[in-house]
Amino acid sequence: DFIALLKYKRTEEGGRKTPAHSKYRPLVKFPELLPWTSGEQIFIGKDIVFPGDTVKGEITILSVEAFKEKLFVGQHFIFFETPEKDLGTGEILEIINKDLERK
Repeated sequence: DFIALLKYKRTEEGGRKTPAHSKYRPLVKFPELLPWTSGEQIFIGKDIVFPGDTVKGEITILSVEAFKEKLFVGQHFIFFETPEKDLGTGEILEIINKDLERK
């Protein structure tokens, strides 16, 4: 649905203890929007991302209808496994699914 720059926290910062593989599906939270959703991350140019890495990824979200016309380039989000454990942050670089693009 969109391309994002993903910044994974280092383990010491509370991030993952193990690497994430392409097609990893954490929860995604846009701080100013509800609901949360799940978003598959397909890494661009890598199969594995280690804690502390930054990578571009194509994100496919589960709740497309909930985010219709609400996303924009430059928008930031958080990805996590549980609400208490943020694993990293992302920034939208390009919106592929134009139904999601804020008008």
